[in-house]
Amino acid sequence: MILPCLYIALTKSMGRGVFTAENIEGGTIVETSPVIVMSKDERELLDQTRLHDYIFEWGIKKDGCCMALGYVPVYNHSFRSNCEYEMDFQKEMITIKSIHFIKAGEELFINYNGNWNDDKSVWFDTR
Repeated sequence: MILPCLYIALTKSMGRGVFTAENIEGGTIVETSPVIVMSKDERELLDQTRLHDYIFEWGIKKDGCCMALGYVPVYNHSFRSNCEYEMDFQKEMITIKSIHFIKAGEELFINYNGNWNDDKSVWFDTR
């Protein structure tokens, strides 16, 4: 499920991103998408490709990875994101939910660290 008001467009500095054509209230589920789960060995292979930038660590021990379907891989990172994501390991799903009111025309962001206000360095800052 992807809210019909969401769309993908070019950003000024981050390539593509997810935007909304309508206002979104805080606490709204904006997307629920299935994932394709892969093993640690498959992750090592993916890390050698461009897909590395689009996969998520997966599992309680973070010993695997997943490729989310839908728009999930296109949400850009912000340390003060306006959305958060939740992983359901049993159902193999990722849900994106707005944290607060988002105005029409705004880009939706997630914090790649998992918590919307976590300011630890992210993987692309340590390259």
